[in-house]
Amino acid sequence: MTTRLERLYHEQGQSPWLDNLKRGYLTSGDLSRLINEGIRGITSNPTIFQKAIEGHAEYDEQFRALMDHHESVDDAYWDLVIDDVTHALDLLRPLYDESGGADGFVSIEVAPGLAHDTEGTIASARQLDERITQPNLLVKIPGTAAGIPAIRQMISEGRSINVTLIFSIERYAEVIEAYLAGLEACGGDLARVHSVASFFVSRVDTEVDRRLQEIGTEEALGLRGKAAVAQAKLAYELFCSKFHGSRWDALSDQGARVQRPLWASTSTKNPAYPDTLYIDSLIGPDTVNTMPDATIDAFERHGTLACTINKDLDQAHQVMDGLARVGVDMTEVGHTLEAEGVASFAKSFDELMAALNAKAADLLSPS
Repeated sequence: MTTRLERLYHEQGQSPWLDNLKRGYLTSGDLSRLINEGIRGITSNPTIFQKAIEGHAEYDEQFRALMDHHESVDDAYWDLVIDDVTHALDLLRPLYDESGGADGFVSIEVAPGLAHDTEGTIASARQLDERITQPNLLVKIPGTAAGIPAIRQMISEGRSINVTLIFSIERYAEVIEAYLAGLEACGGDLARVHSVASFFVSRVDTEVDRRLQEIGTEEALGLRGKAAVAQAKLAYELFCSKFHGSRWDALSDQGARVQRPLWASTSTKNPAYPDTLYIDSLIGPDTVNTMPDATIDAFERHGTLACTINKDLDQAHQVMDGLARVGVDMTEVGHTLEAEGVASFAKSFDELMAALNAKAADLLSPS
């Protein structure tokens, strides 16, 4: 029987990806099952790996062996993560080949402490890309002010990038420009360069709803739960305009691929909202939606199968105008969420490294 995930791709042109990666998925066959059911890629981040490595003993044997070989804890972390990513890449490689490079990707993120370090990000992204050397790898670089020139540089070197932590239209425009300029500076085969732009969704409603509640007027309260979808629809509108016209045609003629918008943070944080809100409202061609496990299950049970991303654009503009009118500055919201996102990933990374250091000390202490 055809799954909703498969229909989402074949009927609507949207690629469903899994927003999770842990060793148990690889060893149990769960990831293979999900791929067979229609999952077409995987994203990961420091928080996902913190939960995977801290919460499961299945990493302990490899970690112990790495410590026995006098690896540093930092090097051991990357060995653990790269092993998971490499095995996932192998599982998804047939899909990458069958789709002509359209899907089958797995993402790995540079260390979150580099979010405001352009040169450090460039060096780390280059090292990860050269260490893993698989065509379906996407190295994640945050779309911070410091990340933008790093994105351009990596694309110009022909490396494939997942731009993460995008929270505003203004920043998204900078990300698109970095991609286009990188392609224009690239001397290699443009068809081999892949990129997605990860536009975060549910966190926008969480922050905007909080501000609307504080404002408290009838107009403000009537806008709750509308900002994230409206902004994502306008982001898609921008995508359509930028990947069209003479500038894009010149790159497309050389084999360049569009940088697909990827809807991230799509689990519904407010239980008052439908559990598939950020899937059902953002379906359309040339897009990706990366979903955590529970959201995949919910979509498979009762998700929408219709193109919705380019519907009600006038209403989306009206929502954004209404937010400005009641005093919600969406650019400032984006800055706040970007800072929180960077800090959250850094906190997860630091907590995981502290746990691994404690585990290493236990392993090395005399019994």
